[in-house]
Amino acid sequence: MAEEADARVPVLMYHAVAAEPNDATRALSVTPEAFAAQMAAIADRGLTPIGTAELAAAWRSGRPLPRRPVLITFDDGYEGVHRHALPALAKHGFPATLFVSTGWLRGPYDTGGALDTMLDWDQVRELAAAGVEIGGHSHTHPQLDQLGEERLRFELIHCKEIVADQLGTVPASFAYPYGYSDRRVRRAVRETGYAQALAVGNGLARRAQGPYALRRVTVRRRTGLDEFARLVEGRSIARTFAGDRVLTKGYAVLRRTRQAGRRALGAGA
Repeated sequence: MAEEADARVPVLMYHAVAAEPNDATRALSVTPEAFAAQMAAIADRGLTPIGTAELAAAWRSGRPLPRRPVLITFDDGYEGVHRHALPALAKHGFPATLFVSTGWLRGPYDTGGALDTMLDWDQVRELAAAGVEIGGHSHTHPQLDQLGEERLRFELIHCKEIVADQLGTVPASFAYPYGYSDRRVRRAVRETGYAQALAVGNGLARRAQGPYALRRVTVRRRTGLDEFARLVEGRSIARTFAGDRVLTKGYAVLRRTRQAGRRALGAGA
């Protein structure tokens, strides 16, 4: 049981899967060929993909995890997840989790803010029917920790209600847009009824992080197969993302300063 409690699980974070993404999504996209090769690498190494809800439930209950678990997750809801990723997942029988920003998907709730071609709701339903867990990713993809309480609750609740209405099942998992959260946001996610939530952090997920701050590692266009192998095997994570961490820490200080400034202005109004 101690070994299970100390387990470190790679949670892969994908965005677009596209041969010709636009400039806005290119850096965080992967080609269809690269994605297929990465899924084959997972299979060749004997890893066991599981869903987000399955991981969190196991850690919450103390149930054992499968041998060498790994999570495959997608953010936002780009059309290539259906067109390109789903066939590769189906080839190996792999589950995955898709976190959708409901206001970015094509259909009746589209707010027009999407960065590239997005899924429509028929495609989301086909993904769910194929075993992909559908989670929430807010409605319009804002930086949640920069929102006031009313707008924060709207983003969480509206997303959840739309997914439940379109799929007939309430989403259990959430992923923070941009990976940003704070104690207030995590409390709101929990109180809204999501059972677990994923951040970024570019580190391995551990039970000690708690169900509302599980870390992920970023897979992007420049991620080669050797680097991908290190990610899924949990090797050299800190070295791989050293540059990201420096930038993240600097930006976090800037964002906290801006947030404090807005609160001070509000208090003085």
